[in-house]
This record gives sequence, C-alpha cells and structure tokens, in this order.
Amino acid sequence: MGVRDLLTFRNGVHPPENKHLTEGVRSRRLPFPEEVILPLSQHIGTPARALVKAGDRIERGDVIAEAAGLVSSRVHATASGTVKAVEHWPHPSGSMQPSIRIEVDPHSTQMQRPRLVPHWDEVPPEQLSEEISKAGIVGLGGAAFPMHVKLRPPADQPIEVLMVNGCECEPYLTSDHRTMLERPEEVHLGIRIVLRALGIDRAVIGIEANKPDAVEVMRQTAPADLDVSVQPLKVKYPQGAEKMLIKAVTGREVPSGKLPASVGALVQNVATTANVARIFETGQPLIERIMTVSGRGVRNPGNWVIPFGTRLSDVIAACGGFTDDASEIVFGGPMMGQSQASLDVPVLKATGGILVLSKDECKRQDILPCIRCGKCLDACPVFLNPQLMGALARVDRFEEMVETNLNDCMLCGCCSYVCPSNIPLSQLFAMSKIQLSRLKAA
Repeated sequence: MGVRDLLTFRNGVHPPENKHLTEGVRSRRLPFPEEVILPLSQHIGTPARALVKAGDRIERGDVIAEAAGLVSSRVHATASGTVKAVEHWPHPSGSMQPSIRIEVDPHSTQMQRPRLVPHWDEVPPEQLSEEISKAGIVGLGGAAFPMHVKLRPPADQPIEVLMVNGCECEPYLTSDHRTMLERPEEVHLGIRIVLRALGIDRAVIGIEANKPDAVEVMRQTAPADLDVSVQPLKVKYPQGAEKMLIKAVTGREVPSGKLPASVGALVQNVATTANVARIFETGQPLIERIMTVSGRGVRNPGNWVIPFGTRLSDVIAACGGFTDDASEIVFGGPMMGQSQASLDVPVLKATGGILVLSKDECKRQDILPCIRCGKCLDACPVFLNPQLMGALARVDRFEEMVETNLNDCMLCGCCSYVCPSNIPLSQLFAMSKIQLSRLKAA
C-alpha cells in the first residue's frame, strides 16, 4: 500500500516527529524512589476516597483509595512502605490536590501480594468489567477515562468493533510504540478480554505508518483464532484522536456532542489494553506504565517503566539530569501536553511522556494581530472556526463560544501550530472551557 493509499482523515497538521531520540530505546525499570505521592485525582471524574491514614503500613498493589462514584477509579500503592500523610500536594494540573504520601521501604523486594483473579474466559462479561474496575484501569492515551464505564455502553448503542489505538501521533512520544514491540502478546490477550467483556468478536489495531516494525510485530503475533486486523494509517496529527481514528478506519463520523458508541465503536489505547491482560495474568493492578522521557534538555532520553507517584525530580535524576540549555518541562506531548512549574509534581496514570525541551525547541515568539488568513480553519480536524472562537475568547464572550461548538474542540493544538500570528488559540479555548464550567457552577 502506497503512502497516498493510507487511510486518514481530513485536515490536521504535520509537525516534526522527533521520535528518533527514543523510538529505538528499549524500556528499562526506573529505580524505586524514596517517596511516592499518589493524588486521589488521576482520572476523569470524581476523585477517589482515601482508605489509609498516616502511619499505616501498605504493600505494593494494595488499594489505598476507593472509587467515589461510577465515573471514578481506585488508586493502588505503587510501592511498599509507610503512609507519611494524606495532604494537599502540587498536581500536574497546576493545582494543589489531596494526595497520599508514602515513604518507600528501602529494604522491600517490592513484590506485590498475591491477588486472586478469575479466569477471564470462565466468567460473565459483567464480572470482567468489575475486575477491571477493581484494578483501577483508566485510559492511558491521555484522557484517563475509567475503563469500566466504557465497557458498559447504553443498551441502544451496541458496540460493533473494538478499535485499539496504536497511532501515538504526538511528537517525541514512543511509549505506545515500545509497548507494541515489547508486549505484543499482552496487547492481543487484552483484546480478547475486552472483546469478551463487550460481547463482540472484531477488533482493529490502528498504527501510523511511521512504525513499520510495530505493524509487522502486531501482525506476526496475532493469534489465528482472533478476529483482529492491523491497519496502517497515514502519518498525520491528530490521527490518534478517537474521532479521527474512527473516521479514518470506518468512514463513520461521530456526531457533534456524541460518543464513539453512537457509531458502534469503542476506542482503547494499546497500553491500556496490555494492562488489562496483566490483571488476569499476574493480578497486578494499574500501578506503573512505560513512559517516554525525551527532549534535548535531558541528558539520557529513553523509555522507562515508572511507578505512578514518582516525583518529576526523581525521574530527571535517573535520566542523567538536565542539559545546560534545558528550558521547559512538559507532561505529555508538545501539542497537547501541559508545562510544569515544579519538580515536586508526581507522574500520574495518564502521563505517557515527559519532555524536557531545550531553549531552541521552545523558542518564544511575539503574539501578533490575527490576519484572518484561514489557516486555522484548514487545519482543524473537527471543522470549527478557531479564528472566530479566539476572537470571542479574548473578549470573554464565553457563552457565545458554545454556539460556535466549543464543546467539540478537543484542544489538539492544530490551530495554534499553524497560526502565523502565534496566537495561543488552543490555550484560549482551554481557558474558555474552564470559565464556562465555573459559570455553570455559579
């Protein structure tokens, strides 16, 4: 299949990939730090409710916070040790969030307690989703939506196909790539389990064509009795957004304000899928993941298996420290990631990567007046009018932005990337969403 024949979606952008820094680096385990800090909010929805107090001895894998509602998720201890405190701590979102601080036992083997789980092929589908909920599984593609909720679609919106997202279209990030190369059997087993939970039998793995080794490995390791196909996709950002992936592979368009279930699809990240398999193979809940640490501002870029709650300072130290021209730290990718102001913030379930950018990689530019060139319209993958929305945001006309379909904006950053006037459109829209939520709550 030629490049012109690869499936894709309309619009989008082509930022420099910069994946060469880490795509060939096999993942290694980061040493356990002296302390882990686990926020009660590591997912979309209601924060978890702490079950421990200062002085409690806990083991790796123990439940330390319970889900506080349907759209919520458990938090498990990512290292054995003693609870130091349950207190507010700097969060990657920029706020102070209730968190559980654990002093890690330096003499522990960090082996988790044995955990009984049912044989995945011998239980009813609803029990599978319950076990996934108990393990604290959330989407690892960035949104951190509790997975058990996805596995219970409305009765009038049955799922027809499972779409496993291996696109990883964000520049620099290679953690999903390494997951497919290093843990393909876990991905396929996770697919089996999710298919059973949904009561369907068809899956598609979407992978951008800049990962030919991952395409080959996933095809070679696919079991003969599993109805799963591997679909190479055109390299374009944001191909990994679930609506874009569905459009490219199935031709179906998710209507405004609707979820993928409305067109019979469920999208799951490859790392999430692999962790589902790990629950039923080893009993291990979601307590760690492969993360990319990259950028020209860190001395040893690579892919690391990092326990959640590890402080940013400990991660950077394990990667050799900063280079002399390190300038900015971002959690996630450069398009949708969030800059960090403190080295004390912990990595979370949704932290797929940490970028340490050099001065040349994040050169500041003056913001100029909009020239109405229309480039942002041509780039927007969901066909919004970023120029008009940006003009409304800059004069605080947030209610009018709802009429321009602000809720459909996924903050992908395409408009900001192409703007010749350097207007931070995506940041304006993120701020507008926050202001609207505050107005609704008032």
